Formats: sequence, C-alpha cells, structure tokens
Amino acid sequence: MTRTLAQIQTLINIYLTKHIRMDITQSTLADAMEYSLNAGGKRLRPALTITTLDAFGFEINDTALKAVCAVELLHTYSLIHDDLPAMDNDDLRRGLPTNHTKYGAGMATLAGDGLLTLAFQWLTDNQLADDVKSQLVLQLSRFAGPAGMVAGQAMDIEGEKAHLTMAQLQQLHRYKTGALITYSVVAAGIISQQNRQTIKLLHDFGASYGLAFQIYDDILDVVGTKEQLGKEVNKDQNEHKNTYPGLLGLNGAKQALRDTLRKTQQQRQKLVTVTGNSFSGFDEFFAYFKI
Repeated sequence: MTRTLAQIQTLINIYLTKHIRMDITQSTLADAMEYSLNAGGKRLRPALTITTLDAFGFEINDTALKAVCAVELLHTYSLIHDDLPAMDNDDLRRGLPTNHTKYGAGMATLAGDGLLTLAFQWLTDNQLADDVKSQLVLQLSRFAGPAGMVAGQAMDIEGEKAHLTMAQLQQLHRYKTGALITYSVVAAGIISQQNRQTIKLLHDFGASYGLAFQIYDDILDVVGTKEQLGKEVNKDQNEHKNTYPGLLGLNGAKQALRDTLRKTQQQRQKLVTVTGNSFSGFDEFFAYFKI
C-alpha cells in the first residue's frame, strides 16, 4: 500500500490527538505537552517510517502506529528544549508562541521531559514482538542521546564560538538533525524485521536525507519568510551559527544540496535493487526541496 504524504500526516495527527493525554496525570503538564505536540509540523519523522513500512508491504495497525509515533514525541521534546532561554531563546515556533513563552521555562522543561520519557513508554507499551521493541529502544536511545542528537546540540553550542570546517559542520548536522531522521527510516526496517543488509541501506538513505533536510533548512533561514517558516528568519546568521550558506555562500549551499539529493536518490535505487520493492512513496519527500 502506498499512501500519500497528506494521508500519512492525517493518520499521525489523529493518533497523537487521540492518545497524548492518556498517560499524563497532571493537567497543566498535559496542556503544555499537547500544546507543542499538536502545534502543527510536517510529521516528517513518523511519516518516513510509515512510508518505508508501506514500501515493505507491512500492515500498520494501532500497536505499530504507537511505536511509530514515539519519535514525534521525542522530536517535539527536542524543539521545546531548543527554544528555551538557556538554549536558542526563541519566541516563535510553527507560527505560535514557544512553549516557555506560554507556560514558563519551568513547565516547558517538564513538558519536554514528559514527551521524552513518554516516547520510550510508547515504544514498549504495545503488542510488537519483544525483540523488535528492545531494538527500537536501543536505536532511539543511540540516535537521540549523547552519541546522537544531544551530541549535535552540544556541538552547536560550542560551535558558536568557532568557525567550523566543512567536515565539522557535516558532523554537527549528522548528529543534531540527521540522527532522528536516520532512526525513523531504520525503525521501519526493525518493525518489519528486515535483514541486516537492508537495514544498513535504510540507515544510509536516512543519513543522506537528513543532511539534505538540514542544508535546506539553512538555506530557508536565508531566503525564507517568517510566515513561511513559522519562526524568525536570519536567526542563524544573527547568532553566528555555523551554516552551509555561511560557509559556502548561498549558491554553494544550493549546490551542496543538489549533490546530497543526488546521492540520496542513488541510495534509494540501491534499496529498490536489493529488496525488489518500490520506494516511490519517497517521491513526495524529495519534492519538499525547492531549489
């Protein structure tokens, strides 16, 4: 079954809206967690998982969907914490006041903590096979933790004081943004119990797509609008962050994006060749990039 991206996003949004408050016992905390989780967004990460599962012909029921949506809880936690005054100190996220602006820094911190821990509850409190659940927990811990996304966030903070090389910038992006995107593709391989070779190909595809996504985000920070992005623009430059346009110039960043997308398309073709499955569902994910 190949669903459109819009159908997948609707499926995810319905599930999140219906289930997010079920495991939260404090009302203000529930409001704060729900506020950021349901504030919109592309649902890119769980959508990648579902699209990949569709390519493998895996039937997605409620128990699989619960595990799939866990990454969106964790992603939302990371956005709440990124926006905090001690981090990026942002006032706007997805066109709305950031969580700490609405609920205060303390409650926003706890909302992020709640989403982070609830993500792992959702990975295990379902009817998937035990070995599948344990692998999902292990991999999300690795990709999201101090050897993955959190490491990238630390690199980003320290990088504000230095001029990074291209290799260092790629490493930062691979961890900060690419890690959760990579996990999302790999998770589909784990859930559908693919072999080791296929999961490695999924990993490589996800890593390349994640890098392309961050390069494009860097470009949009320069050429996009506040209304288009739902957040302040030119913030990276104003805060002296290391970005592709900052290192290569705008045209150089666009060429780097083209090169990365070409590599990602080649990795998709490897998946097609090795598995014999059609990964045409990824077409809409490539269409996201307007260059």
